[in-house]
Amino acid sequence: MLKRNWIQGWYVWLLALLLASSVVMAEPPAATAPPATTDAAAFDFGDEGLSPEQAFAFGKPRWEGDKLYLSWVVAPNHYLYKDRFIVKTHQVNGVVVGETQLPDGKKKTDEFFGNIEALYEHAEIVIPLKLTDANQPGNFVLELGWRGCEEGRICYPEELQAFKVGVSAPAALTWETTSVPVAQTAATTTEPVPEQDAIAQRLASGNTVLTLLGFLGFGLLLAFTPCVFPMIPILSGIIVGQKNLTPRKAFVLSLVYVLAMAVTYTIAGVLAGVFGQNLQATFQNVWVLAGFSAIFVLLALSMFGFYELQMPSAIQSRLNNLSNRQEGGNLVGVAVMGMLSALIVGPCVAAPLAGALIYIGNTGDALLGGMALFALSIGMGIPLLLVGTSAGKWLPRAGGWMEAIKAVFGVMLLGVAIWLLERVLPSSVSLLLWAALLVLSAIFLGALTPLTTESTGWRKLWKGVGILVLVYGCLVLVGSTTGKGELWQPLRGFGAANAATESTALPFRTVTTLDAVNEALADAKGQTVMLDFYADWCVTCKEMEKYTFSDPAVQAQLRTAVLLKADVSKTTPESKALLQHFKISGPPAIVFFSKDGQELRQYRQVGFMPAAAFAAHLDKALK
Repeated sequence: MLKRNWIQGWYVWLLALLLASSVVMAEPPAATAPPATTDAAAFDFGDEGLSPEQAFAFGKPRWEGDKLYLSWVVAPNHYLYKDRFIVKTHQVNGVVVGETQLPDGKKKTDEFFGNIEALYEHAEIVIPLKLTDANQPGNFVLELGWRGCEEGRICYPEELQAFKVGVSAPAALTWETTSVPVAQTAATTTEPVPEQDAIAQRLASGNTVLTLLGFLGFGLLLAFTPCVFPMIPILSGIIVGQKNLTPRKAFVLSLVYVLAMAVTYTIAGVLAGVFGQNLQATFQNVWVLAGFSAIFVLLALSMFGFYELQMPSAIQSRLNNLSNRQEGGNLVGVAVMGMLSALIVGPCVAAPLAGALIYIGNTGDALLGGMALFALSIGMGIPLLLVGTSAGKWLPRAGGWMEAIKAVFGVMLLGVAIWLLERVLPSSVSLLLWAALLVLSAIFLGALTPLTTESTGWRKLWKGVGILVLVYGCLVLVGSTTGKGELWQPLRGFGAANAATESTALPFRTVTTLDAVNEALADAKGQTVMLDFYADWCVTCKEMEKYTFSDPAVQAQLRTAVLLKADVSKTTPESKALLQHFKISGPPAIVFFSKDGQELRQYRQVGFMPAAAFAAHLDKALK
């Protein structure tokens, strides 16, 4: 009993030590005020805020010398965006309308639109306007749109108005408000909105219950992504290692794991939204990952029956008495494992998570944002809860079958350990570890054990499976020597075809600081730019590289674009500043810039996107 109790509870102390050391090593987030509203879709009209009409007062138009003058009086500490003016004409009769002339603005870095020209105090645009016949009046419908912000506080919605304009010699002007033409209204409503921004808007304006149910559904979809799926063998391994397992006990343990994961995920998300600091990224360092992987290795060894700790008898008796008096030790260990799994195993960012973080950052409403994150986490945990609970009903209670099941989960835990170490190890070393796991598993399956005349059909089947695993393990071992092989394509580095594939890799320019990004954007004037936020520990980023960026259609679309890769693998002041500047909580995220260096926010992409969908996305973004 002492050995089994120790196996069930020893990792609690290791997990607590690992958590304490990682928190000490991690740089705490700076205690800064919540960021100001920067998303133009989120508006905050507080008690002290001006109305749009007060902030940007549209003056009386005038027509002088074949020119139409339109002006705005901008309130103090407010500004208009030069490039956000909309000037369109419809139903033109008897006049010639020239190209609109915009005033020069003051260059500034805007938190939402990036590098812009801002118009302060007074803004005036000039429209050349000439009668085709001086003896005949002319008329047209003028459509005007403008957008502005209060410095560091409010972003106002876009103002869109239409006017019936009549002109006649020598300088008579009539001006009458009318409805916005239907054609333009349809055009403006179909402007694309990034998925994460649409989710943030839905969170801000939708029904709370329906919104939370939506986030629960998002979580269910995310449960089977590479960043969450490894939690299944983790929880299953914990359940299998328990003594006297019942469905009720399996459910309680699973529930504790899922709730601990959800609470931790929620707290980490709220902190990221309020302070702009991704707590999960802090845990993606070699020491934390190596320590967490070592715990999985030790758990796996105990399942193989190789592991036994010998401690002084006084400590053994104390631990034994504690284990016999309470089950709390087991629950605490499972809770700590769930908490660390949320921080270490699944740090990748998806659109629903990014949407909730944008909402929290823009509004400061950590309560509703946290509720959305908790619903998202519970959705991610529902499959884990089902798998863990069913283990208590379906797993055999004793005998050889149980030992075989435990060995299978031991192999799965070793696989999770290698999967975590892949984030910080060279690919050749990772493949070597996978090869070792496959070869050793093949040996335990009996690949090298001779068959006898008494061997059963099952014994022959497992030997055949073992031989296949052994052969594949050898191929992975060979692939590790090239430095280019992958687990599912171990021989990728061999042959002319593979060399050709390598030669067609996209020519990304790596940048690690905001200054480097700005320099690259300045160098790329006249070309569209794609900036890919990447980290070595981000599994989804590697999926984008392997399945999306390698697609011929995607590469053809990107042939004329300047490609930048923002490497945020290491949590440094420079990488934090880069993420905070673009309001990105973490990779993967892709940002596009127009030929004049302005961000095309409506085409920002967060999370994985398949090749076909991404090619269609590029077709719009690069135009």
